[in-house]
Amino acid sequence: MFHRAPREQLVDCAHSVQIGIRIEYNYRQHPYRVIDAAEANDLPVAELVDSVRDCAGNRPVYISFDIDCLDPAFAPGTGTPVAGGLGTDRILKILRGLKGLRLVAMDIMEVAPCYDHAEITSLAAATLGLEFIYLLADRKQPG
Repeated sequence: MFHRAPREQLVDCAHSVQIGIRIEYNYRQHPYRVIDAAEANDLPVAELVDSVRDCAGNRPVYISFDIDCLDPAFAPGTGTPVAGGLGTDRILKILRGLKGLRLVAMDIMEVAPCYDHAEITSLAAATLGLEFIYLLADRKQPG
């Protein structure tokens, strides 16, 4: 998706942020703002949230969450577990920090139940989905 969507003009790369990637390649040639996992783990949550807020502005926000952004200690049930990912606490704080943005939708991908013997990954994905629903419900509150 991150390869095809910009080419098909489905996303505005100037207003997109990718957080938590752990593969080696030249991020400067990437069309999105990239905050890799090492940087995301080192930065204060408030700075990560501010980066997303600054990039999104008042535009509609779609969140695409790849579960393998999490460290395998928190999400072993994925086809591409790589050490050095983010923890669930940090991700929840980032997501909660997006309160007030024009959130329109979210997807959670790469959960592989066949590798998730203790259902840890499913729990993380379900919790993230529930937190997103809370954010949507908050937008509907008067005042």
